[in-house]
Amino acid sequence: MAVPAVLRHRDFDLYWFGVVFSQIGTRGTVAANLYQVYELSRSTALTGLVGLAQAISLLVLSPIGGAYADRLDRRRLLQATQLLALVVALGLGIVTESGHASVAEVLASVLLTTAAGTFDQPARQALIPAMVPRNQLAQAFALINPSREIAVLAGPALAGLFIAVHGPGLMYLADAATYAVLAIVLGVLKVPRLIASRHLPVLHSIAEGARFVARRPTIWMMMSLDLSATLFGAYRVVLPALTLTVLHAGPTAYGLLSSAPSAGALLATWPVVHLVGRPGRTGRILLAASAGYGVATLLLAQSRWLLLALLAGLLVGAFDALATTIRQAAVQLETPDEMRGRVSSIYQMASRGGPALGDTIIGGVASALGPVSALSLGSIVPIVYATGLWVRGSRLRDYRTVPEPEPAVTSP
Repeated sequence: MAVPAVLRHRDFDLYWFGVVFSQIGTRGTVAANLYQVYELSRSTALTGLVGLAQAISLLVLSPIGGAYADRLDRRRLLQATQLLALVVALGLGIVTESGHASVAEVLASVLLTTAAGTFDQPARQALIPAMVPRNQLAQAFALINPSREIAVLAGPALAGLFIAVHGPGLMYLADAATYAVLAIVLGVLKVPRLIASRHLPVLHSIAEGARFVARRPTIWMMMSLDLSATLFGAYRVVLPALTLTVLHAGPTAYGLLSSAPSAGALLATWPVVHLVGRPGRTGRILLAASAGYGVATLLLAQSRWLLLALLAGLLVGAFDALATTIRQAAVQLETPDEMRGRVSSIYQMASRGGPALGDTIIGGVASALGPVSALSLGSIVPIVYATGLWVRGSRLRDYRTVPEPEPAVTSP
C-alpha cells in the first residue's frame, strides 16, 4: 500500500506523532474527569458540568485564540499552551493521589486545560500549511483529523485501565508526561513563521473572521449540522451511568465503551481519506452520515447488553468520522491561509463547544428522565435535521469537496 505523499515530510511526521501522543493523555483525562466526578457525586447533572466548564472556556476564549494564531509564532504559542496544560494535569494528579480531590477541583482543572486548548487548537491547524505543500493541504487535514481517533481510542481505554488499577490520579500524571513530549517535538520542528497579512487590533481581527464566516453559507451550514448532533446526541456524559446502572459493568467496561466510537472512526479512516480527494456529491454522504450518527446513538441508548452497546459505539464513531472529516475538509479548503486561525477558532466553537454544551444539556435531562430517555430523545434531532436538509434540497446536499473534472475538449 503506497504511503500518502503528505507523510513524506519530516516536520509533518514529527508533528503528527506529537499531536497523537499528546491527545492520548488529553482524551484519557477527559474520560477520567467524567468518571471521577460521577464517582464523587453519583449525579449525572454534576457530571454534565464537566462539559459546561469546557464550553465556558471554548465559547469565551476561542475567538481570541484564533486571532493570536494568525499573528504570533504558532510553534511558540503551542509550546506555551502545552506547558500550561502540563502544570494543570500534574496539579490535579497530585491532589487526587493525596485523596483530597473534590468535584470543584476537577471542574477547575477542566476549565484551565480547556482554556489552554482554545489557543492550542486554532494554532495547531494553522501551523500545518507551513509543513506541507498547498496541493497536499486537503490530504493533510483529512489524515490528521481521523488519526487523532487513535488517541481517542487509546486514551479512554487507558483511563479505564488506570482507574481500575490505581485510580484517576495515575491518568492525570501520565497526561502531564504526554504534554511534555509534544512540547519537545515542537522545539525540534523546522517551521518558518507564517506572516500575518495585517496586524489589526484583536477585536477587529476577530470581527473580520466572523464576517468571513457569515459570508460563507457552506461554512455556517456545516456548523449548524455539527451542532444538531453534538448538542443533542452527546452520548459521552451518560456513558458512566449507562455502564454502571444499565449495563451493570465496571470501570474496564467503561473504558472499552468510551473507546468504541474511536475504533469505529479508525475503521472508517482509509475510505474517508480517499473520499475527500475524489469528485462526487460528498454533501449527500455528509447528510446520510449525520442521520446515521443519530440512529447509532439511539441504538446505544437502547442497548441492554455490553456487546450490543459496543457495536453501537463503533457505528457512532464511523458515522461521526465520516461527517466530521467532510465538514472540516470543506472549511479548510474554503479558507485562505491568513484567515485559517480565526476561521478554525469559530468552527471550533461548534465542533468542540457543541459537545461540551451537549454534555450539560443531556446531563441535565438525564438527571430528570434517566440516561436512556435523555439520549434517546436527543438522538432524534440530527436524524430529523439531516433528513430535512436532504428533502429540502439544500446547498449542502449537492456540495462537493472536489469539483467534477472539466470535460476534455477535442481539437478540430
